[in-house]
Amino acid sequence: MTTLSPENSLSARWSASFILVKRKPPIDKTEWDAFFDENGLLAKSRDSICVNILERGLHPFVRTEAWKFLTGYYSWQSSQDERLTVDSARRKNYEALCEMYEKIQPLLENLHRNFMETRNNIAYDIQKLHDKDHLGNVLIDKKRLEKILLLSYVCNTQAEYQQGFHEMVMLFQLMVEHDHETFWLFQFFLQKTEHSCVINIGVGKNLDMLNNLIDFLDPVFAEHLRGKGAGTVQSLFPWFCFCFQRAFKSFEDVWRLWEVLLTGKPCRNFQVLVAYSMLQMVREQVLQESMTRDDIILACNNLIDLDADVLISAACLIYAELIQRGAPQPLKDFFL
Repeated sequence: MTTLSPENSLSARWSASFILVKRKPPIDKTEWDAFFDENGLLAKSRDSICVNILERGLHPFVRTEAWKFLTGYYSWQSSQDERLTVDSARRKNYEALCEMYEKIQPLLENLHRNFMETRNNIAYDIQKLHDKDHLGNVLIDKKRLEKILLLSYVCNTQAEYQQGFHEMVMLFQLMVEHDHETFWLFQFFLQKTEHSCVINIGVGKNLDMLNNLIDFLDPVFAEHLRGKGAGTVQSLFPWFCFCFQRAFKSFEDVWRLWEVLLTGKPCRNFQVLVAYSMLQMVREQVLQESMTRDDIILACNNLIDLDADVLISAACLIYAELIQRGAPQPLKDFFL
């Protein structure tokens, strides 16, 4: 990787410093509350808060409320009273959607083959989920998860159900208390990340830009991958569809990466830099061993138990290198 020089831009130097300095403690409840005045209005800039989240992360006691801002569930300009009103409206809207679903469910079952197929897929995916921790304590309610996923499918014409959504909703159910919060956080999360994790909207573009990024930053590796046959990089689409959640050692790591993606820091489409950083983890193995296309994909799929902070740091350095080397226009338009 190219060494950063003193004349680099401020953004490049800041991104590099993220990996060189030990991460400070995450933002806790006391610090989070200090971001707001007595009326609950934001007293600190949204941008500075997002940079803090990138650099430090969120304490579990803060995550639920902070994510409501990061996803758009709450407006950053709202007061405490306005947020109470929003919560009430979200709950009532969710209850109305549930009532609507109950009324139209027989019609969907009789007239829409896609509905029956999707319902079966959701039920199958949910049954595979581990619903207990290592002590046997029940973590999630599978019936509630199924209801939320079906309702999301019926209400969301853009992001059709895909494998991985069940795991996303599970993580939201673990984070919040009420079903209406789980449902709406998932909807807003999809809106924020549809260009990175939804197959029929943005995954293809991400894979194309990942190819372009490899061509620009690592032409030797790019040529080697091309020699293994067309579509090697395209076969990594599960990374994006699952929003990398299967690569980490804990739910905390998944939440840590997701909240960084939601901040939009240090750049747009940071998920592609994350994917590039993961590819770099298998680079030497791929170049040195006689690996087939399937072997390469298997090696990538075997990237598990990763540390989110290490991966975020590596992706920030890639961003710094991208700035330093003067990215071509397509990459500039995508990231900067």
